[in-house]
Amino acid sequence: MWRNSLVFSHIHQQAVWQEGSLCAQHCLNNLLQGEYFSPVELSSIAHQLDEEERMRMAEGGVTSEDYRTFLQQPSGNMDDSGFFSIQVISNALKVWGLELILFNSPEYQRLRIDPINERSFICNYKEHWFTVRKLGKQWFNLNSLLTGPELISDTYLALFLAQLQQEGYSIFVVKGDLPDCEADQLLQMIRVQQMHRPKLIGEELAQLKEQRVQKTDLERVLEANDGSTVLDEDEEDLQRALALSRQEIDMEDEEADLRRAIQLSMQGSSRSISQDIPQTSGTHLTSEELRKRREAYFEKQQQQQDPPGQLSQPSERPTTSSGAPGSDPGDAMSEEDMLQAAVTMSLETVRNNFKTDGKK
Repeated sequence: MWRNSLVFSHIHQQAVWQEGSLCAQHCLNNLLQGEYFSPVELSSIAHQLDEEERMRMAEGGVTSEDYRTFLQQPSGNMDDSGFFSIQVISNALKVWGLELILFNSPEYQRLRIDPINERSFICNYKEHWFTVRKLGKQWFNLNSLLTGPELISDTYLALFLAQLQQEGYSIFVVKGDLPDCEADQLLQMIRVQQMHRPKLIGEELAQLKEQRVQKTDLERVLEANDGSTVLDEDEEDLQRALALSRQEIDMEDEEADLRRAIQLSMQGSSRSISQDIPQTSGTHLTSEELRKRREAYFEKQQQQQDPPGQLSQPSERPTTSSGAPGSDPGDAMSEEDMLQAAVTMSLETVRNNFKTDGKK
């Protein structure tokens, strides 16, 4: 990716990025930044070189063994795959007044060439050719096997060329004035930043193919697991329903335990009251008599709670129109206080019963 897409588009439009064996043609057009050479034109140059070589061999005699062997051999300047020799490239560049000098050759040393001060290089390994060129103030690797131009910093240029030499590449310095191009003019004013380096075309195709295969496999898995996915969702819903049901059962159990405790407490209270209040056998007590006995019981309990040395003063209770004792909010114990006292007494009775049973 490029920080400045406009500049990249100009470089990309000028350079021909495609996979194939016509890398010599791509190399020349990337160097000149235009469609200057076609395979037909380069083939014409190769045929011309073959003819010049044949004429030189014929000087030794057309009947000589060397001449007949030369005619039987294929051309050394081109082949059916689209490969072109360094002689073809060199002759093609002479049309533009450009010259190739082998990197680190005696002439290279004599001219004391510094790579950073040059404008372009042509690199060759076996049958592959590509260009390294300076556009504006930045260097670019214009390899046609890459998905796009690769930015090379000034500090990395020397190391990049040395690495190519170690890999067996032949490097040629292009001497002369290159034709003007729009990409060079733009990059004189703007510097680009490359966020991600380009990949090899074959590598990118392999990744795309692998992604398609992975996508297909994923779709198959999703289709195969479509039914099981629904079952998994149903099972999760069932588990949630069971969990909620357990919570409700636990709450019901707690409420049942609470009711049983209250019932036991009330039973203990009833036993305690029945022990303290004398029973009249065979006699049915009226509600008025029960209320009087209950009040007498609570007055007895109140006297027991008074501190020693103090006498409990009997309270005069007004009577209602029916003659029954009334309940004064300030002096008499209210029904709520009486209920609270009954619950407290029942709990004490239950605890005493537990202690008695334990001793037994």
